[in-house]
Amino acid sequence: MSGNTVRLQAISAVEAHVPPTIGWAGAEAPGEVFGENVFNKAVMQKRLPKSVFKSVMATIERGVALDPLVADAVASAMKDWALEKGATHYAHVFYPLTGLTAEKHDSFLEPVSDGSALAEFAGKTLIQGEPDASSFPSGGLRNTFEARGYTGWDVTSPAYVLENPSGNTLCIPTVFVSMTGEALDHKTPLLRSQQAMGAQAERVLTLFGHTDPGHIVSFCGPEQEYFLVDRHFFLARPDLLNAGRTLFGAKPPKGQEFDDHYFGAIPERVLGFMMDTERELFKLGIPAKTRHNEVAPGQFEIAPMFERANVAADHQQLLMTTLKTIAKKHGMECLFHEKPFEGVNGSGKHVNFSLGNAELGSLLVPGDTPHENAQFLVFCAAVIRAVHRYAGLLRASVASATNDHRLGANEAPPAIISIFLGDQLADVFEQIAKGRATSSKSRGSMVIGVDTLPVLPTDPGDRNRTSPFAFTGNRFEFRAPGSLQTVAVPMVTINTIMAEALDHCATELETAVAAGTDFDTAVQDLLTEIIATHGAVVFNGDGYSDKWQVEAAERGLPNLRTTLDALPELISEPAMELFEKYGVFNHREMHSRYEVGLEQYALTIGVEARLTLELGSTSVLPAAVRHQTEAAVNLGALKSAGIDADAAPLAELTGTVTDLRTALGALRAALTTEPAETALGEAEHARDELLPAMAAVRAAADVLEGVVADDLWPLPTYQEMLFIL
Repeated sequence: MSGNTVRLQAISAVEAHVPPTIGWAGAEAPGEVFGENVFNKAVMQKRLPKSVFKSVMATIERGVALDPLVADAVASAMKDWALEKGATHYAHVFYPLTGLTAEKHDSFLEPVSDGSALAEFAGKTLIQGEPDASSFPSGGLRNTFEARGYTGWDVTSPAYVLENPSGNTLCIPTVFVSMTGEALDHKTPLLRSQQAMGAQAERVLTLFGHTDPGHIVSFCGPEQEYFLVDRHFFLARPDLLNAGRTLFGAKPPKGQEFDDHYFGAIPERVLGFMMDTERELFKLGIPAKTRHNEVAPGQFEIAPMFERANVAADHQQLLMTTLKTIAKKHGMECLFHEKPFEGVNGSGKHVNFSLGNAELGSLLVPGDTPHENAQFLVFCAAVIRAVHRYAGLLRASVASATNDHRLGANEAPPAIISIFLGDQLADVFEQIAKGRATSSKSRGSMVIGVDTLPVLPTDPGDRNRTSPFAFTGNRFEFRAPGSLQTVAVPMVTINTIMAEALDHCATELETAVAAGTDFDTAVQDLLTEIIATHGAVVFNGDGYSDKWQVEAAERGLPNLRTTLDALPELISEPAMELFEKYGVFNHREMHSRYEVGLEQYALTIGVEARLTLELGSTSVLPAAVRHQTEAAVNLGALKSAGIDADAAPLAELTGTVTDLRTALGALRAALTTEPAETALGEAEHARDELLPAMAAVRAAADVLEGVVADDLWPLPTYQEMLFIL
């Protein structure tokens, strides 16, 4: 079967697609569905004894140590609720260093002596499980022959029932640790870092007169970008199937240059998928809020509302799983790779960060006159100090082989970590640097000039989409995380560096006041010191400009362009001292993250290299040779007939085919070299040898796509995948 036939069949199948029935029932309201499959506060209040409920809520809302005596009562109520929801099994859900979600299912039923079975779920089973830890990446924390690892119930993240046509499962979010208590997952350090940050934030708030500020936590609102392609195209592209991105693909005649997809009308098929997805998310208590078309054709975005960072990270993993599942139901594949298609925008996962609690709200709200809001200015200054001192760690928190394709291009922030404050706050801090802030730029009004339209208020500053870490009114938006990664990793870093910065602020203020300095003066001195020492990280200009690269270097800001430039930050002495001081990672855990990062980088590129060699050798080269043969036969026939035909196109084609053969040979040689002795050596080989060899193969293949006869080309093209949906 020719390549063109396969592609035409895929196109025909797309055209013949019949959408499934949308999940929303006629009389069903979203508000009634929300949280119906979650063992949430309302369910617990109804089913738990009052004393048990109060104890559990004290742990969730105030960070009080969990009383192990409540576990049996919670387990019994959770089991009964889950059985009523049709669950047959329970699963401890954890988040290993693969960045994915892992789970081990066990049946509620246990045999008894009379030959029957009873549904059992004891408190000790709820609290602790024991999955095999030997096959997960550990970066040296575990030997491969040592299998024991423990999951531990995270009471702060609610259990839920995950529905499946084959049976429902009670899912219990857990940590995943080794026998020695070292973190083998992303949840454990996230909980540790949040605890550390909260303790230091509460110290600062106490200095501002809050006698009982309450438990301070970080909040996270991750925006998820993704691509949708029809599954017929997806299954006909082994590179998408195995690597998540296209390793070949010529630029189509039309891409995103018209900006006609961005915020355009959502295609009917996609809207059906979105509505079905949102129904499932609502049932799981995930507050999906925003949906829209993104910049690239075939690209979309979903954004939930803010939640506690730990719950937001769990929900983000569940959201990705749900998007994948529902996309298949609608005959599509959801792609989370940061750069699935060359030449159009890639996908990120913007992490919106704030801190506070229900009583105080967000501590990053400036108010109408931020120059008078000393408490806000201290917390904002702490962010400035944190980002400046630990820019390298922030960059390392988003480092991966997949995100390297996106960072630094005119679609994502540069690898240089800087802060955008906006005109109002930048002006306030400039005043502070000169002595004392006495005014704030106020909101304005926009008169559009149409009598029927109202006068619209305007913010005192614009937004900056080129900044990696931008203030957006009541939060900071970290725009560098990639769409494929868990938000737990950047949140661990943000929490920890904020703990250090807030510790510094509290200590300086406490010391000054103890020495007799007036508190307002102490605050002014602290703010002046921070902006004088760390103000170089504030940049309100165009982060995409070449001038910024030069200026950033002059300011001393690091420019860690690739993953291998960034990962060493994890094992620098300042980083290891920081994480150990605040109880987030010990030195072994830090080294493990570094080793896992190197390993994942090399494995990712290795898979892509082998796919490039396979596809180039078995699909692209044969198609090109067939076309070359036909072209030679046709040219010979014309010459035999006495027709003067131009031989230049065939000569160019032959040259490109030769280039492809040469490039494939070089890639094959790079793949067959002796493995390096260290993870770093393997990663450097992937970067220095495999990536350039792959690029050479692609360059020749993409030229051939533009000249090989359409009825011979084997792979669905960008034009087809991006625009036929």
